[in-house]
Amino acid sequence: MIIQQAQRIQQVQEYYFSKKLAEIRQLRAQGKNIINLGIGSPDLAPSNTVIDTLIEGVKQPQNHAYQSYQGVPEFRESIASYTAQTYGVKLDPSKEILPLIGSKEGVMHLMMAFVNPGDKVLVPNPGYPTYSSVAQLLGAEVQAYDLMEENQWKIDFEQLEKLDLDAVKIMWINPLHMPTGKEMSVDEMQKLVQLAKKHGFLLASDNPYSLVLTEKPQSILQVDGAKEVAVELNSLSKSHNMAGWRLGWISGDSEYIQAVLRVKSNMDSGMFLPLQLAAAEALKNPDEWHHERNCIYAKRRKKAESIFSDLDCEVEPNQAGLFVWAKVSDAVKDVTTFVDQLIHEAGVFITPGFVFGSNGSRYLRMSLCNPIEVMDQAHQQLKK
Repeated sequence: MIIQQAQRIQQVQEYYFSKKLAEIRQLRAQGKNIINLGIGSPDLAPSNTVIDTLIEGVKQPQNHAYQSYQGVPEFRESIASYTAQTYGVKLDPSKEILPLIGSKEGVMHLMMAFVNPGDKVLVPNPGYPTYSSVAQLLGAEVQAYDLMEENQWKIDFEQLEKLDLDAVKIMWINPLHMPTGKEMSVDEMQKLVQLAKKHGFLLASDNPYSLVLTEKPQSILQVDGAKEVAVELNSLSKSHNMAGWRLGWISGDSEYIQAVLRVKSNMDSGMFLPLQLAAAEALKNPDEWHHERNCIYAKRRKKAESIFSDLDCEVEPNQAGLFVWAKVSDAVKDVTTFVDQLIHEAGVFITPGFVFGSNGSRYLRMSLCNPIEVMDQAHQQLKK
């Protein structure tokens, strides 16, 4: 290179799944049948009405122009109706909702809007690695808070209070935690809102899994007074089988949303109108549609548990979301080596838990995004 790389990227590595998917592609190119049970990319299709709406929208010449940075009213109003119906949370679609090109974009935009170099960002361990990598790119100090098996993966508020919370700018949370599948209780969310008010930090709630294998979807914005100290990211990727469409949103008090818009409007030029219209239609999917999807995932979850059982891994009951989280046997001395053996000897990739932090170092995470037939084949290959 004729120039040096920016110092900020010295703080982060290429996303683990980006590297692993490249390795899997290379093995497949060599003729090896590698089954990927690691990535949470839904294999099911969106509803027919969503696809029909997209097709019809694409046919209209006027729909191919630039769109508003704030998203079209139809999409924002559909998000508001969905949020009211799903979580019982009322939002002003003109001020308190901002559509995003996927909620992952929102992680970056939110922290760019509020985090300065040296600010402290609290992230869960284990947790979604993008929280840490974005904070590092912005020169923030990453402070992990522990989620532990012995505490049923719940937030330990006594331990949390021992941290210097007055120095925290943003705390990342999940009403349905990934990768452990643990659902947050209303009491826990109320404590978090009280804590944020006491110490003056923002709760960033990342909530894309709330409709997947749950009985009652939760949102931090359900808590009285939460809008003062919390924003929430959501997405159509997992709940509506639209991961590749890159459609999500951030919601909360208008001042927070306006700050994020100031960043976003300098980063992209709006979202393709037919995608927004299709997304608005997706958010109208009836309960029966979601029930059918969850029935499919429930069958796959049983298969995943069976596979883990044959690998001598321990699965905790009552997990929700799109994955199954399992503890490896004590006989496994090195999880990295174990995962590589599964790939090269059995032709099956399962995500190692260390990707999500040190507290996941003795765990594996399996996705439910493969047909039963593919999971059966993986099971047979692992038994050989």
